[in-house]
Amino acid sequence: MTVIPTPFLGVFGLGGPELLIILAVLILLFGAKKLPELAKGLGRSVNEFKKSSKEIEAEDAKEPGEAELKAQLAAAKAELAAAKGKSAGNN
Repeated sequence: MTVIPTPFLGVFGLGGPELLIILAVLILLFGAKKLPELAKGLGRSVNEFKKSSKEIEAEDAKEPGEAELKAQLAAAKAELAAAKGKSAGNN
């Protein structure tokens, strides 16, 4: 007998008989007509989750790093000190 390894099933430790039992229970609970609708909804949810996580990763990549923020802070402090020096010289 040939066993086809699948990463998804290996994570949960499920084999063929376990999947058949789960499928039979699902058919009994929801009916054969409702299962494709449930699977479609689950697929859409997974796609939406993946899309959102990619957007969050893209946002994180756009945010400046710690070194950039420190450089901006130092530049702002220097600019503020220069502005104070000019205003003190004018008074």
